[in-house]
Amino acid sequence: MAARYLVSPRGGRRAYPDITSALRAAEARGRAALIEIAPGHYEEALTVRGEIRLAAAEGPGSVLVSRPRGAVLDAFGAVSVHGLTLAGRDAAVDIVGCHTGTLTLDRTEIRAHDGVAVHGRPHTSVTLRDSVVLYGRTVFTGSAGLIERCRFTDAANNAIAAIEGARVTVRGSRIEGSRIHGLRVCDAQAEIVGCEVTGTGQAAVVADTRGELAVTECAISATHAEGILFIEQSRGSVDRTTVTDALHGIVTKSGAGPVVRGSVFADCRDTGINVQDAGLGTFENCRVTHARNVAVFSTKGGAPEVRDCLVSGGNVGIAVTEGGRGRFARIGVEDLAGTALRVYDEASAAFEDVRVERCPAGLEARGNGGTTAEVTGAVFRDISLGAVAIDGQSRVTLRNVTAERGVMGFAVSGEAMLQVTDSEVAGVSGGGFAALGSGRLVARNITVTGSEGLGAFGTGSAYVDITDGTFTDCAVAASFDEKAAGRLVDCVVNGTSGVAVRHNGLVDLVSLRTSLPVVRHKEKPAAPPQIVQVLNNPVFNGPVFNGPVHDVQLAWNNGHVVQQQTEGDGTHP
Repeated sequence: MAARYLVSPRGGRRAYPDITSALRAAEARGRAALIEIAPGHYEEALTVRGEIRLAAAEGPGSVLVSRPRGAVLDAFGAVSVHGLTLAGRDAAVDIVGCHTGTLTLDRTEIRAHDGVAVHGRPHTSVTLRDSVVLYGRTVFTGSAGLIERCRFTDAANNAIAAIEGARVTVRGSRIEGSRIHGLRVCDAQAEIVGCEVTGTGQAAVVADTRGELAVTECAISATHAEGILFIEQSRGSVDRTTVTDALHGIVTKSGAGPVVRGSVFADCRDTGINVQDAGLGTFENCRVTHARNVAVFSTKGGAPEVRDCLVSGGNVGIAVTEGGRGRFARIGVEDLAGTALRVYDEASAAFEDVRVERCPAGLEARGNGGTTAEVTGAVFRDISLGAVAIDGQSRVTLRNVTAERGVMGFAVSGEAMLQVTDSEVAGVSGGGFAALGSGRLVARNITVTGSEGLGAFGTGSAYVDITDGTFTDCAVAASFDEKAAGRLVDCVVNGTSGVAVRHNGLVDLVSLRTSLPVVRHKEKPAAPPQIVQVLNNPVFNGPVFNGPVHDVQLAWNNGHVVQQQTEGDGTHP
């Protein structure tokens, strides 16, 4: 049974006038002790050794222990504190420090106006329950830590830091107003469960330098930077967590690769999911809503895998740029103000089973020959501009892709290459398949139904190669203008009105099946031939030429010449 000591500045029978004297008496006896402290303000520095429990006799908030300089409590042994308020202002020391053994702070308030509020040193164990930490940071250095139902307010630095091999668990707590991070894990392990983190100056929770961080069922909001940040080869997980009103919902970079499941990133001021600078990460069953710039962003060597996720509202859906990579499967993108899928500048992306609805643009690809995208099993529906548009020298492959309603189906321009297989376009107002500029379009087993304009067309010096294409109820099934070339092989044009093919003579029509007319553009009239008139040549009875002359009409020894040009059928133009 623990020995009991009473501390009261008013004195009394067997009462000690201060806490320090009671501690000395308990240490002298060398056994477990309970020190009950009467209400009051005690200006002391407490050094606690052995198995000691310090308790406020009349409950939390009734006892204040403080010092203007130096530590307030140093623990050596098995120490517990219940209901005290511990306050200090010295940035050079730990206000509360556990040097050996274990320290438990229960229903305790720690005020550290500068520096460290609580410090668990190497090989110790510190527990905080139902406690409040104001202004200072709580640090675990190579120690074990357990935090339950606590509040950390207005830390001038990080609210909680786990470093140098520490192992920390934070449950059911609230972290608010930290000037830097809410929780930082560096070369250590930490899990944060069922917590609220809000109003941090930098990333709300961060893992760096091979740290391991698990975030579960947390709510993170109103942070000035990232909601969650994984960097420097850190690892971990994020499960069933919501991030709201952060600059970036979650960022991974420099080799970090968390697994993120069932989480929501809402109303982010820039990006929702951001993977950059060789960052990694797996994202499953997540939602990104109303990201102001980009919902899912991979850039500068980032390489995420994103599966079974939904993007809704906001500006751009998924953007892979500047050498970024990414694999995206079973993704829904809807109701954006901008482009659903974007692949730019030497980026590479693979999209599988993607559904895009009610966006101005579907997929955009632009960049040099290192810019590639593969799309398999996608549906683009109600895209107000174009389902797929690629430019530059980029290369895109589409397999089993459907575009329904909108202006344009699939278009390629610049010097880009678009390959399409087993795909269809329906109900567009402008065109189904298009190649412009010097773009190249190769399509196999495609269908275009109900285009109010063109089924397929080429302009400029583009090349269009379509095999096994079916065009139904299009105003013009295929059109080739300017110097556009190509071929239509084993194609079928169905309908009761319109034109099957309108071409410029540079297109091979192989086994075209249709009852509709095939029209060749009317050639521009040739320039009128040059007229050479030689009158009264004194040397030769005819004209003299000093070089080759073509397409001329000649007349000589005539005082008057009249030329009339006719069409090929002999009629006048």
